[in-house]
Amino acid sequence: MAHQDPPRKRAVTMRDVARQAGVSQSTVSRVLNDVDNGIPIGEETRKRVMEAVEALGYYPNLNAGSLRGQKTFMIAMMIADIANPFYHPMVRAVQDVARTHRYDVMIANTDHLREGEMHFVESVIRRPVDGVILVPYHLTEADIDRLIARTGAAVAVLGQHIHHQQADTVYGDDDQAVFEAISWLINERGHQRIGFIGVTSSFSAGARRRAAFLEAMRHANLPIYPEMFEIGDWSTASGEHAMQVFLSLPHPPTAVFAVNDLMAIGAMEAAQNAGLRIPEDVAIVGFDDIPPASWVRPRLTTVAQRSAEIGCTMAEALFERVLGVYTGTSRRYEVKCRFVKRESA
Repeated sequence: MAHQDPPRKRAVTMRDVARQAGVSQSTVSRVLNDVDNGIPIGEETRKRVMEAVEALGYYPNLNAGSLRGQKTFMIAMMIADIANPFYHPMVRAVQDVARTHRYDVMIANTDHLREGEMHFVESVIRRPVDGVILVPYHLTEADIDRLIARTGAAVAVLGQHIHHQQADTVYGDDDQAVFEAISWLINERGHQRIGFIGVTSSFSAGARRRAAFLEAMRHANLPIYPEMFEIGDWSTASGEHAMQVFLSLPHPPTAVFAVNDLMAIGAMEAAQNAGLRIPEDVAIVGFDDIPPASWVRPRLTTVAQRSAEIGCTMAEALFERVLGVYTGTSRRYEVKCRFVKRESA
């Protein structure tokens, strides 16, 4: 049975704005482009046009005249932190796939901020691309729906928390991987006081990994102490600070799990600066398996996310839609995580 395209909302046009404001399309164009052609536009008219733009959610397509009915041969990719080595293989994989189709990739960095993610959405709405790859921490399904409705672009997303009928989703089984890593610390290494360095609950990945940590502790019938939880911001510095807090406790943890490698590496630095031996005095486990995880000494035990495979999978799914090979509803692809045992635990 042939796949059917899901219904899409009609894009708002300049004609709609003109009708709403009670003016001509040329007047709308002159207001938006700040052109008077020798004929001044009254403030009342300008106000009506801008109110109509706001009410209808109109976004002018900067290249509509030249690109109508044509491909842009450009896709846009949104990542959270371009400085984080986790994203480097992912971006490279996307670029490699895009190059085989003679496409360019525009990359944007959001710094884990919702404002940054929304700015990216607004930019893509204004500057058309054929496809969009998202690594969203804050975008909702409604935000993605709006992006697709206004642009008609194909969309691929990283994150199991996203369920959108027109966006393909790639994700890792990070919750199961965290459960197995903590269970290994408990059952194979004998740890009972395990510290957790997480992020705020606004990050779905952080919330999932915290829930998996708690499940592993409860499964082992171990007590859960509030002081064993610290909040970071994905950065090395925040991991270092969290470990300093742990080490100031009367009974510090004998092992620490961080929800990403950068914070785990920061925790290692704090422990070593305090004169502790890793893993003899404190074991440390991270998540991601970024290249520095195998450069630090001792090398970091971590859960590997296959970021290159994730990037390749997202890009291939995206181009199937861009090229019209697939036009159906959303698909979901799981990329398995892998526990990497090294010397830090």
